[in-house]
Amino acid sequence: MGQGKIKAISAARWFIKRAVLAVYHMLAAVLPVRRDIIVFESNLGRNYTGNPRYIYEEMVQQGLDKQYRIYYIFDRPEEIVLPGSAVKLKNFRLRFYYVMAAAGIWISDTRLPNYMKKRKETVYIQTWHGTPLKKLALDMEEIHMEKENSLQAYKEEFRKNTATWDYLLAQSPFAAQTFRKAFDFKGTMLMCGYPRNDRLFAWNNEERIRELKEKHGIPQGKKVMLYAPTWRDDAFYGNGQYKFETELNFDAMQEAFGGEWVLLVKYHYLVEDKLDFGPWKGFVYPFRKECDIAELYLTADILITDYSSVMFDYSILRRPMFFYTYDLDYYRGILRGFYFDFEEEAPGPIVQTTEALIQAIASYQEEEWKEKAEAFREKYNTADNGTASEQIVELVASICCGRGKRGGRPE
Repeated sequence: MGQGKIKAISAARWFIKRAVLAVYHMLAAVLPVRRDIIVFESNLGRNYTGNPRYIYEEMVQQGLDKQYRIYYIFDRPEEIVLPGSAVKLKNFRLRFYYVMAAAGIWISDTRLPNYMKKRKETVYIQTWHGTPLKKLALDMEEIHMEKENSLQAYKEEFRKNTATWDYLLAQSPFAAQTFRKAFDFKGTMLMCGYPRNDRLFAWNNEERIRELKEKHGIPQGKKVMLYAPTWRDDAFYGNGQYKFETELNFDAMQEAFGGEWVLLVKYHYLVEDKLDFGPWKGFVYPFRKECDIAELYLTADILITDYSSVMFDYSILRRPMFFYTYDLDYYRGILRGFYFDFEEEAPGPIVQTTEALIQAIASYQEEEWKEKAEAFREKYNTADNGTASEQIVELVASICCGRGKRGGRPE
């Protein structure tokens, strides 16, 4: 294809996008806002997981999906099977903009684009997606992410976005205080825990775990390791797609644990790699972003992670955690920076090589980490008690009934 044709296609796409946004802003100016229209989105529309999923499923359980008009946004709605009566809405199509303009409630766990005009009458419940170890938003001192050339511009766009949030969820006073500052958040902070963690309380039993292993093809007779690292800001392909970065030696892990254990590998939702785990078939079981990690937590006897917020959620289960941090100095010193002394507070061994990880797992003694693990839970999981979904649905119902923007359990 010639350069001239490529430029013409790009120009046409730009024109169409501008035209659609103009229509959206017009709709947002004239359509009445309907409190009974609720829009959900998980992970930028990339999957059906996280806090929004479990809020919606609580509404289904209470029969509220038949009482309200609920829409769930997806990039590829044809690949998603939803329970209940919600309508699947394809991201960034004309109907999407119409519904967003008329909706009385938005519920999302990631930032919506800043060109999405939130109307004064619309209530935006931002659930977010994890207690932070790594520095966020306005607290960041450097920027390495794709499409972000200026730290100042990034922070300004973030500040504009958070100004549209009416509610924000937190798992603990630590998270609430950190979010207030990092997001410059001035709305209502709800100290209710995370809806996605409710099932860690309700489903933590042998019957459910057996069902989940069967659902995900995990052998019943094996011990289970879950490896769930975060993404690296500076390791990307483009267009918001990040690489799966690790130095974990899967050959060595299989040699050490292959007879008794299996290793689940869970991608972060921003990671788009399609790696070939064929050489470790029968030992490594990869799970892409479409799989809800809460279900994998329950199947896992131990967690291996790095700087990911999965550490806070998994700690609810009171099971061993190991921190494979091969790039600790670079990640902490250059890429992101931390909010607390990770090496002092981590509730499990921190290692930087596969060999050290193998040794740490093989020699792990729960009693040695009991005190640190309990202190970690008390500080970072203060609010999680299995009722977050119910609390948020109560708030949603109060908004839909016209009782304003109050509700829930404020900070």
